[in-house]
Amino acid sequence: MSIIIRRGIRSMPTLNAAKVSAAMLEKGQSGVIDASLTLIRERAKLKGELVRALGGAKATSTLLGVPLGHNSSFLQGPAFAPPRIREAIWCGSTNSTTEEGKELQDARVLTDVGDVPIQEIRDCGVDDHRLMNVIGESVKLVMDEDPLRPLVLGGDHSISFPVIRAVSEKLGGPVDVLHLDAHPDNYDAFEGNIYSHASSFARVMEGDYVRRLLQVGIRSITAEGRAQAKKFGVEQYEMRTFSRDRHFLENLKLGEGVKGVYISIDVDCLDPAFAPGVSHIEPGGLSFRDVLNILHNLEGDVVAGDVVEFNPQRDTVDGMTAMVAAKLVRELAAKISK
Repeated sequence: MSIIIRRGIRSMPTLNAAKVSAAMLEKGQSGVIDASLTLIRERAKLKGELVRALGGAKATSTLLGVPLGHNSSFLQGPAFAPPRIREAIWCGSTNSTTEEGKELQDARVLTDVGDVPIQEIRDCGVDDHRLMNVIGESVKLVMDEDPLRPLVLGGDHSISFPVIRAVSEKLGGPVDVLHLDAHPDNYDAFEGNIYSHASSFARVMEGDYVRRLLQVGIRSITAEGRAQAKKFGVEQYEMRTFSRDRHFLENLKLGEGVKGVYISIDVDCLDPAFAPGVSHIEPGGLSFRDVLNILHNLEGDVVAGDVVEFNPQRDTVDGMTAMVAAKLVRELAAKISK
């Protein structure tokens, strides 16, 4: 996007304050949204055509970045995560083969359609309700290009709501969700924000998008978090009972009778010894191998997923958490691709 266009977009909130007409502002916002969706649509078409030409793929993991951080209740650094994760995936410090033998340099296993231009959209005054719809439409554009399946790079955890909603709507029915996190993220409206990263799974469960929601790694939960879980029928597995629950969690069977499985991985599900570069450091979490065992052993058709809440601004140990997030993406990509 040219400097002139960027300056024009960034000036729109100022124009709004200067009493620019609602019709003119709406026209500008719609133009930016249309351009953003066109960008994702054309990239998805290009990557879809490539994968179909190569042949043999039933499902291809497709990276879609959503650099959104303003719905974080503490730090907004996750907005900077998608490029850091991509850099770590391809940095050359490790090979491009996943633990279960998938070759990531094969476009039929992993491809990339770039980022939703979140900041540009917000710069023209688009509110969160509309922004969530743009994120969801971007996900659907990826899914339009069979066999592409979205693997979304956050961003804070608020993005999971529009992504899961879009996946369910596109597939025509509910999915089972495996949610790995230190927190349940199910407040009704944390600090008055219905789109808070701490409220994303309340929004998910209010619709008909999910049959089963399993939350694993929980170790920071309030009375409201437990009450909300009971209200929505959520299956919560807290770290204080993980040794008892381990065998069950490492042998999950999900997705039968619904449209598949969605996996949402908040990097803070991990103990900070493994991933210090997160906004909410919560000791007593999962080991990296715990997460991989759950992921590798899961039986079910994984149709989409996300990796969220990596905060590069707190990744002070030589990019260690970027590499951790990248490996989570690599292994999740292998689980999705077929």
